[in-house]
Amino acid sequence: MSNAGFSSQNGAGGQTYANGPTQSPFPGLYNAAPPVSYYQSSPMPPTMPVRPQMGGPLPPPLQPGQTPVPSQNSAPPPVSSTNNYYPNAQNPPLSSWNYGPRPPMGMATPPPGNHVTSSPSPVPTPPSKGFGAPPPGPNASVSPGPPLPPSSLSSWAQPQPGSVPPPPMNAMSPQAYQPGRPPYGPPPTAAPPPAMRPTPPPTGLQGTATPPPPMAPQNEGMRQAHTPSNSQVPNNFESGDRTFTDPPSSQPGPAGRPIGHAYPSLPPGYQNMAPPSNMPPTHLAPPYSSGPAAYQQPAVGPAQLSPSLAGLSLQSQTPDALRVINLLQERNLLPPTAIQPPTPCLPQDLQKVNCSPDVFRSTLTSIPQTQALLNKAKLPLGLLLHPFKDLSQLPVVTSSTIVRCRSCRTYINPFVNFLDQRRWKCNLCYRVNDVPEEFMYNPVSRSYGEPHKRPEVQNATIEFIAPSEYMLRPPQPAAYLFVLDVSHNAVQTGYIDVVCQSLLDNLNALPGDTRTKIGFITFDTTIHFYNLQEGLSQPQMLIVSDIEDVFLPTPDSLLVNLNECKELVQDLLKSLPQMFSKTMETHSALGPALQAAFKLLSPTGGRMSVFQSQLPTLGVGALKSREDPNQRASAKDIQHLSPATDFYKKLALDCSGQQVAVDLFMLSSQYCDLASLGCISRYSAGSVYYYPSYHNQHNPAQTERFQRDLKRYLTRKIGFEAVMRIRCTKGLSIHTFHGNFFVRSTDLLSLPNVNPDAGFAVQMSIEENLVDMQVVSFQAALLYTSSKGERRIRVHTMCLPVVNSLSDIFAGADVQAITGLLASMAVDRSVTASLSDARDAMTNAVIDSLASYRTAVLTIQQPGLLSPSCLRLFPLYILALLKQKAFRTGTSTRLDDRVFAMCQLKYQPLAYLMLMIHPALYRVDDLTDDGALNINDRTIPQPCVLQLSVEKLSREGAFLMDAGTVVYLWVGRNCNPQFLTQVLGVANYAAIPQTMTQLPELDTAESTRTRAFVCWLREQRPFYPTLHVIKDESQLKANFMQNMVEDRTESALSYYEFLLHVQQQISK
Repeated sequence: MSNAGFSSQNGAGGQTYANGPTQSPFPGLYNAAPPVSYYQSSPMPPTMPVRPQMGGPLPPPLQPGQTPVPSQNSAPPPVSSTNNYYPNAQNPPLSSWNYGPRPPMGMATPPPGNHVTSSPSPVPTPPSKGFGAPPPGPNASVSPGPPLPPSSLSSWAQPQPGSVPPPPMNAMSPQAYQPGRPPYGPPPTAAPPPAMRPTPPPTGLQGTATPPPPMAPQNEGMRQAHTPSNSQVPNNFESGDRTFTDPPSSQPGPAGRPIGHAYPSLPPGYQNMAPPSNMPPTHLAPPYSSGPAAYQQPAVGPAQLSPSLAGLSLQSQTPDALRVINLLQERNLLPPTAIQPPTPCLPQDLQKVNCSPDVFRSTLTSIPQTQALLNKAKLPLGLLLHPFKDLSQLPVVTSSTIVRCRSCRTYINPFVNFLDQRRWKCNLCYRVNDVPEEFMYNPVSRSYGEPHKRPEVQNATIEFIAPSEYMLRPPQPAAYLFVLDVSHNAVQTGYIDVVCQSLLDNLNALPGDTRTKIGFITFDTTIHFYNLQEGLSQPQMLIVSDIEDVFLPTPDSLLVNLNECKELVQDLLKSLPQMFSKTMETHSALGPALQAAFKLLSPTGGRMSVFQSQLPTLGVGALKSREDPNQRASAKDIQHLSPATDFYKKLALDCSGQQVAVDLFMLSSQYCDLASLGCISRYSAGSVYYYPSYHNQHNPAQTERFQRDLKRYLTRKIGFEAVMRIRCTKGLSIHTFHGNFFVRSTDLLSLPNVNPDAGFAVQMSIEENLVDMQVVSFQAALLYTSSKGERRIRVHTMCLPVVNSLSDIFAGADVQAITGLLASMAVDRSVTASLSDARDAMTNAVIDSLASYRTAVLTIQQPGLLSPSCLRLFPLYILALLKQKAFRTGTSTRLDDRVFAMCQLKYQPLAYLMLMIHPALYRVDDLTDDGALNINDRTIPQPCVLQLSVEKLSREGAFLMDAGTVVYLWVGRNCNPQFLTQVLGVANYAAIPQTMTQLPELDTAESTRTRAFVCWLREQRPFYPTLHVIKDESQLKANFMQNMVEDRTESALSYYEFLLHVQQQISK
């Protein structure tokens, strides 16, 4: 990475940065509004109107359940900018940027989006742009003061030369929809932001042992037994030997110290002496100083973090996450390997038991003390969850007593505080609870009297087998109902053969037990049921032609026990593809078929798998085409992103109430209104699968993907009749959930089915100051019925530090989590307001956060677009989102393709989502074993990740692009002949087939390396990405090139132009 441009600010002899806000040399920083959509369809260079003035009244307050309405603010006409982007009229050096000619000066800037305001406020404030953040409350205002000296781990000092930046991150403030929160206000208008003097955290034990008044118990939708029993706990799980010891106090610590002081180093005994409240603990070096004095390097101890923790070390130097980078001068920002999430700045003993970021992740790994501080940072606060992820190691506990807080119902976890052997203090509400007698016995060590060593207190992710108190009814059996479109269009695609064959192959692998039930419904203009009752010689088809009043002809024999009727099921699957091979019915009565399926599954609950190949045309839920193909490349707002009818949403809510989830498989070459049909899955906690232009013969790559996806779908783990509740430490609040579910109450999600491939996100706000706290905790509890009929509870707990300085907040920003949360928020904004609003809000998220960093964290103002190292990829990720199918304009995009991309952004776990946003590009014609991984006796090459620019391509090479759901292998025209023969198995470039979707298994070292690398990439996700080998004349080359997000197109800015635009807005 080049260091050009660093010498004047933090190089040798440069001034050390102070940790506090200073007067900005750009007094009008926020006096103009952020950009709106700047992607036009004309071939001329994209123009960007100047950010308009902010001001004006707030939109009407949102009432509970009310949908936000797009603002009516209009942007002024484009204004030409001056010939430079800097206050001192010095143009930035182009340094190593070689993406082509510099954009013409005078380029206008994009029109701005609108903040979504939250609930009513007595004082109207002008709306800000982007997703917005609430202004400080009446008691949170702080008068301006002098810059603060360094007071925390993020004290500014000289960076270490040659240091490597950690993973980038950035965000914007959360978008609130719930009543009761103050509205989002504007950023500062003329003056720089006021200085905010952090309140030092307490250093000694304070507080009282008096518990708070009991609150209504919150079970995950069930009752909880309060009387412990004396049954013994079986030793049926594995756990580590980490020892939690108890703090030397008989009283609970302050509300702000839910984890206590003593876990890292006290001996295992429990002592009843409390230290003086005004003395700090001597055994633990706090990660944050107690006042505004300069931070002193702590002694090496349990809180001393290793240098590998994302740069957040406690050395008296600038954390690597905060190393200043001028984005206009630094070009090679991508790390050579996968980006790792930042590690929270916690004592090692706590960090090593913290929840894995693969399961539970926060956009900010350092939580601000106040909402005002969060607003000032302009970063969003939210959580991303993958709660039912397949785990290689999962401790499972069987116990007659599940220990929970009597007040807030939090499950006991590694971050509670044991006051003595018999009492523990909740880390969410701080109530003191008694330790049940059964909990005194540790089934791992088979010892008594050490409750802090039990697996529940040693593992942040754990699963309980729930007792009967957690059941409203006996656990349901696994029930699978398949609903298949057999109209003429569907039969012609050949998908029925694939579904039936896949079911035959995997019938014995369906999750379940001896009670598993299965059923089938087919439909065209009528609905066909199949009697599979035991004793019949062959399946009976029963046809219901009255689609206006659907009924079940023989309710007891349509959903049958799989074990008892397996032969009949197999006979049906073998004959079904031929039964409709000559059909000429072209209409589809999907709505009535769904009603019939709902009636069939309602008594038990279960999973409904629906296969549809066209627009529904008959009965309830019939739809008409809303897409105008001529508008696919429009640069204007995209219409029809919201459903055309509420039939599918209402039916989904009915399904959710009866514990039925609906998974939708769309196999269509025509528009099928996924915006409407997708509601059946979204609100019933199902999934949507989409295979455009599916055909068994004409599109073999899609067929292979469908087969692989179907196998995973049929055999993966499944949870039935599930609910999930997310709890957080007192003072934090949750709002606005993202994913597929129905919100049953403020913090309870109804999930009729839960699968290991589903992700969720939530936005959060800070309702009460966290000044007395050093850490906060979050807990997600998923209660579900396994396919074996067991009621289980999977609990994930995450602990994060609380900080009082903006530099610490920025240092802990997780740029990938922020991008994922913003993507979900932008999807909502696209549907409730407009696509241009969503695009503007994402752009303004970059502008606002980097402006906040510049004005409130940096003390020496320099020209250029300055970013902390942890956020260095934020503008790139947002630009990639703007060019993604869900949000792009000016490029031909089918409406269903766009809606499906939005579904994925809301539903996919973050690990899979990031590749869809910003693909990974590798050169693969020169793979070697240098730095390779060795996994199961396989050698996996590890080529470097390249920037997504055509400049990185070479006609002499071959390049692999991993875009999440698809993998492209682009072969240059002059590619090394050795690669062609030894990897692709062809004699020359011309011999590469136009539709090559598999790499041949050749007995060469090059072939083995390449296939090993591709297989390794595929194994990192549950779905099957299709491989396409493409060359210059391939039709798919356009798709490959559209993923080159750093390059300019006729309708979109290049990465460098986007940076110039962001820098221009910040420098105003």
